[in-house]
Amino acid sequence: MKIWTLEHVFGHLWENVTTAAMHKYPNPMNPSVVGVDVLDRHVDPSGRLHSHRLLSTEWGLPSIVKSLIGSARTKTYVQEHSVVDPVDLLAAGSLLGPLWLWLSTTMELKSTNISFTNMVSGDERLIYKPHPQDPEKTILTQEAIISVQGVSLSSYLEGLMATMISSNASKGREAMEWVIHKLNAEIEELTASARGT
Repeated sequence: MKIWTLEHVFGHLWENVTTAAMHKYPNPMNPSVVGVDVLDRHVDPSGRLHSHRLLSTEWGLPSIVKSLIGSARTKTYVQEHSVVDPVDLLAAGSLLGPLWLWLSTTMELKSTNISFTNMVSGDERLIYKPHPQDPEKTILTQEAIISVQGVSLSSYLEGLMATMISSNASKGREAMEWVIHKLNAEIEELTASARGT
């Protein structure tokens, strides 16, 4: 089993970053994601937005990996669950002291592969929160747990997958910046159009 972690600070408001996360695909940085289907989306009684999506990916796996897993198939599927909590009220305090509330906005996204699950387990968790010292920025905490079983060189494959996740995470951050820029440009264009300029 391999565990991979990362913390990154986006120089954008939480609202912009989480909107970009929901509109991330398709993008030129991650061409391997070839389809996104929304299976369910609803708002719970607490006002949290829940989304369940299916991502179709087309990976160009190296031939050595194909031979190790015993498959030439490159199309894989990932299920993604996200919860956007615009205001998370956490009650705290002691029996002797007053009860107080801490306000925090969060988006938590969990994804796991549903292809090759008999050999490969890949679970990823991303949490987006406003930066505690600078509300104009957003902190992303990301972790992935990778486990390969029942094939030769499983440790090698776990290391290879961790390297791929790290590379894809870098592309993912670039894609987020690209989507944010694209959304901002669309807003500016709509604003100019509404003003008649």
